[in-house]
Amino acid sequence: MKQLRKILFPFAGCYYIITLLLNKAYDRGYFSSKEYQLPVICVGNLNTGGTGKSPMTEYLIRLLRDSYKVATLSRGYGRKTKGYLQVSSDSLAKNVGDEPLQFAKKFKNVNVSVCEDRQLGISKLLETNPLLDVILLDDAYQHRKVKAGFQIILTAYHDLYTDDFLLPAGNLREPRIGVRRAQVIIVTKCPSHISKNERDAVVEKIAPLAYQKVYFTTINYSDVLMSDKTELPISVLKTKKFTLVTGIANPTPLVNYLKDLGLDFEHKAFGDHHNFALSEIKTLASHDFILTTEKDYVRLSPMMVTENLFYLPIKASFIEDETLFNDQVLGFVKEFN
Repeated sequence: MKQLRKILFPFAGCYYIITLLLNKAYDRGYFSSKEYQLPVICVGNLNTGGTGKSPMTEYLIRLLRDSYKVATLSRGYGRKTKGYLQVSSDSLAKNVGDEPLQFAKKFKNVNVSVCEDRQLGISKLLETNPLLDVILLDDAYQHRKVKAGFQIILTAYHDLYTDDFLLPAGNLREPRIGVRRAQVIIVTKCPSHISKNERDAVVEKIAPLAYQKVYFTTINYSDVLMSDKTELPISVLKTKKFTLVTGIANPTPLVNYLKDLGLDFEHKAFGDHHNFALSEIKTLASHDFILTTEKDYVRLSPMMVTENLFYLPIKASFIEDETLFNDQVLGFVKEFN
């Protein structure tokens, strides 16, 4: 794979020119970006997938939902439908995407919608919900038709955008210079024991501009396994061999976490947002106990008639006191109220 990507470097040069010119056209006003009279917060990345956008979007929902009427708008990656759709807890992942469905199931008082055209999506959201206070855009950093007032870039600790290359030679969606549009850069999936010296080395590599803040987060795994019907303590996994099923961009942190617990399991890895075929479902249904991620669960659970399918919830947690980040977000929102 590395050799193939070396061959693709000339194509990355073409991609660089195209994306650079496109962004300059937006920056200089040749293409218009629409601004809104309410706070719009964008959570995105420069790398393709695997940076933890869903846990961060959920963090923001928890931060804002008690004081503001919040909506999320996503593309609905992998769905078989098009256009604007509101998502309910009864929706199917194949129609709305797994991550939006995850939000809708977890946060009943939040409006969750999908639309590949974020400008159209926001228009529809405001038509149907004129009293909205805040809109969270999930994975819309490269969607320049909308000018979010507050931009958050995520980059995984073991896969920093500073060490990557443009598609197709690497995994960057646009040149690294694009990070300048963000007010906040969050280094995600850090080891929980990361030292200050290690954090300082990452900040030096990122070289944030004067108006940018850099934060560090880690993944906190729940001590319970969840399903639609019940929950079990994670300790039950010590007494059985189970099957871990993942359809996410980077399952390595989860795999390592389970290995560190000394658990005995078989890992079946599928591609990100994998649409499971009936033949795959039948094979998985023959396994005694299946553990999966939350976004995989919302795709698998409607198709599997079994009481032995569970997911392990996760949350994003700040390495240092999250107060500074919270105040920065809340300060932006309060500017509109």
